[in-house]
Amino acid sequence: MVEMRLTGVKVELPTNTPVVLLQEVGGEQRTLPIFVGMPEATSMLQVLQGQVSPRPLTYDLFTSVLDDVGVRLERVAITDLRDGTYYAELHLIAGGARKIVSARPSDAVNLALRAGCPIVCDDDLLASEGVRYDPDEDAVQVSPDGEPQAEVLVDELKEWLEHIRPEDFG
Repeated sequence: MVEMRLTGVKVELPTNTPVVLLQEVGGEQRTLPIFVGMPEATSMLQVLQGQVSPRPLTYDLFTSVLDDVGVRLERVAITDLRDGTYYAELHLIAGGARKIVSARPSDAVNLALRAGCPIVCDDDLLASEGVRYDPDEDAVQVSPDGEPQAEVLVDELKEWLEHIRPEDFG
């Protein structure tokens, strides 16, 4: 297993699909991009930006329940990719016993952020799916409300207008 860290939550253009960027700690600095839902992406950003909800949200509640019943989230692992879907596991310690629970990567990462536990990725999975991430590619930073940041969109619109041709319209 390779230790990873969340380096960003972006929106891929033109599909406006949120993508979580998990980067290898040390080593080759490969990045594992995982597409997630907008609510999960927004929840990650809220933690990264230190925003606290007046009432516990689902991931906060789940983390509190684990703590209250004496279960520790030791780590989360991104383990597999099958038919275009990533798989993850929660590695829990309960009463001295280790338990592994299957999870969606978006849920696993959200819980890891709140529990402060490591995120790891299967070596072979990272070798086959890890990429060198270029932050200047077609992606924009997502704000906590789930919307792309306006200044980035304006810049991209200006660039698009500068390069548009009549034949682009058919």
